[in-house]
Amino acid sequence: MLEKHQSELIEHAMAVGALKFGTFTLKSGRVSPYFFNAGLISSGSMLATLSTGYASLIHSALQSSDYAKFDILFGPAYKGISLAACTAMALHRDYGIDIGFAYDRKEAKDHGEGGMMVGAPVSGKKVLILDDVMTAGTATRNAVDMIRSGGGEVVGIVLCLDREEVGKEGGSTVKEMEKYVGGQGRVKAILRMRDLMAWLEGQGRVEDLAAMKDYWDRYGVGDNRGDQ
Repeated sequence: MLEKHQSELIEHAMAVGALKFGTFTLKSGRVSPYFFNAGLISSGSMLATLSTGYASLIHSALQSSDYAKFDILFGPAYKGISLAACTAMALHRDYGIDIGFAYDRKEAKDHGEGGMMVGAPVSGKKVLILDDVMTAGTATRNAVDMIRSGGGEVVGIVLCLDREEVGKEGGSTVKEMEKYVGGQGRVKAILRMRDLMAWLEGQGRVEDLAAMKDYWDRYGVGDNRGDQ
């Protein structure tokens, strides 16, 4: 069973074209039966739904001690900027958790505050990264490296969607990233590919579900991932 915020996120994303089912060639060269573009989540109502999902997942993780206490949300440019800002507001509004947020620039600024980072300083702080989708994990690794080079400690990563695909090393991309940031359970997602499949099954969308299952058989990580 999907949570209410999960179903709402799927339906709202489809309504604005952020989530589509069909045939799409990814940057990796894989031909996917679905495509997700968080950049199209650009209205107040959509951002409210998405940030509520992030905040709910983060709060649950903190309650179960999956994450160390963190100080800052980090949103990789550009899509992650709005995610971090809205989620910081949602955490304060819904759970009384008041934390800072930061993001990066694509190019270093040589005047004013300068540098690549904007917002709350990460030096000496525990940082939680928010991102939209993880396929190969390259962009997320870059964010981890940037935070570390700025003196921060990455304690976890929260995604909007985990595609649950085999990564560069032949295993789960999420497991690879968890190893990179230092521990099991450090990467979580509001939605996973299996959640999209459950929604399609509930909606009776037989053809789309069949295409998703075929893709899972080719590139999916299987069912041996513990709580992932």
